Amino acid sequence: MDALLSVAGLRKSYGPVEVLKGIDFSVKAGEKIALIGPSGSGKSTCLRCMNFLETPTAGEILLDGERIGMRNGRLMNDRQLAPQRAEMGMVFQLFNLWPHLTVTENVAIAVRKVRGLAAKEARELALDMLAKVHMTHRADASPLELSGGQQQRVAIARALAQKPKLILFDEPTSALDPELVREVLNVIEELADEGRTMLIVTHEIAFARDVADRVMFLDGGVIVEDGPASAVINTPREERTRSFLKQIRH
Repeated sequence: MDALLSVAGLRKSYGPVEVLKGIDFSVKAGEKIALIGPSGSGKSTCLRCMNFLETPTAGEILLDGERIGMRNGRLMNDRQLAPQRAEMGMVFQLFNLWPHLTVTENVAIAVRKVRGLAAKEARELALDMLAKVHMTHRADASPLELSGGQQQRVAIARALAQKPKLILFDEPTSALDPELVREVLNVIEELADEGRTMLIVTHEIAFARDVADRVMFLDGGVIVEDGPASAVINTPREERTRSFLKQIRH
């Protein structure tokens, strides 16, 4: 099967500090990949380079055969990038909801601006996506009235509303109190069961093992190990992977 997403030679530097040192991988349609590794290993930077929220220093990213972020050898601006970014729904650590808009309006606003949907159609789509994340009952609430877990579920609905080809999750539970983590993971699991393509940066190792098809372990800006989720987590080949997982489990 051809790759939906292809990443080749991805590098990212901030001044003299090279955070990504040549990342290569591909993702097939319907595949779920978890990125794990210590803080500062480059996981979130890798994800943010996918849709040019961070501009790569070098490398090429293709989504469905189309190069992301570049046109005729030149960097795209934000307006040109908007349709490509919509193809890769992004769910952040922090929810980034507009406090002056209702839950439904938060989900609908992006599809109105990027996809050009009429207000009525955008609202109907927003309500459908809120149903997927079990938030219809708070459709008219302000984000300020919601728990962190509820806000993150609205953020997931917002990403889904764009009908993306894949969804990027950047540590979606790291800003949540422990008792709220499970409700967000449950929603992500339900989306995974629908066959959606996902890249998930997470510290939830058991979740990665149970939900992902593949796990990539990043450290020092390189992919140290990449393989089936159960194999990487239960019987890692690399000593560095084993050391990291041992620390996580204690």
